[in-house]
Amino acid sequence: MSNKIRVRIAPSPTGPLHIGTARTALFNWLFAKKNRGEFILRIEDTDLERSAPKFEEEIKDSLNWLGLECDEFYKQSKRLDIYKKHLQKLLDEGKAFYCYHTVEELKKEGEEQMKKKEAPRHVCEHKYKKLNKEDGIIRLKVNENSTRTIHFNDLIRGIVEWQEKLIGDLSLAKNLNTPLYNFAVVIDDYETKISHVIRGEDHISNTPKQILIQEALGI
Repeated sequence: MSNKIRVRIAPSPTGPLHIGTARTALFNWLFAKKNRGEFILRIEDTDLERSAPKFEEEIKDSLNWLGLECDEFYKQSKRLDIYKKHLQKLLDEGKAFYCYHTVEELKKEGEEQMKKKEAPRHVCEHKYKKLNKEDGIIRLKVNENSTRTIHFNDLIRGIVEWQEKLIGDLSLAKNLNTPLYNFAVVIDDYETKISHVIRGEDHISNTPKQILIQEALGI
């Protein structure tokens, strides 16, 4: 990472610009301008079923109308080869695996965990099997017996702690060509040298997952 301040706003083009996204964009833009840094717009459009070009244009027009012009622009749908390369690396190194559980099986598992008041997580037995099929989702191997606590410093909340064993084998991608949020955002923030992430508090729970992905990738 360079010492230059680089921040990003990363909306999904599944609807018009949300007021909460506009508010977060304003904080990012102000922080960049105050520190002579760069404000980046990244369209997160890997959800092809829900994303639409008209919403992408509306988001860009709305940010420009607010005076929040970006210094750089990226689209996740144009970066699929980059994600595929990193996914394949994790698979080759045995840090990721294909999970073949059905949606129904995962839903039932979640319901049973709720009844038992357990933390929702999926510990997949497929990570211990040598299967060559590539028709399942790709997950990161996470140690379900870990005694480690993940720490990170949130500049608002302070030190936040999360038990690794409660995360489970988190999903990275639907397949090699369709990355999911937590994986794509880690790659994008790394590749575009983002220095600070200013985002909604609802994303705090994603941070330990993203830390595990970073560690697996060695970034």
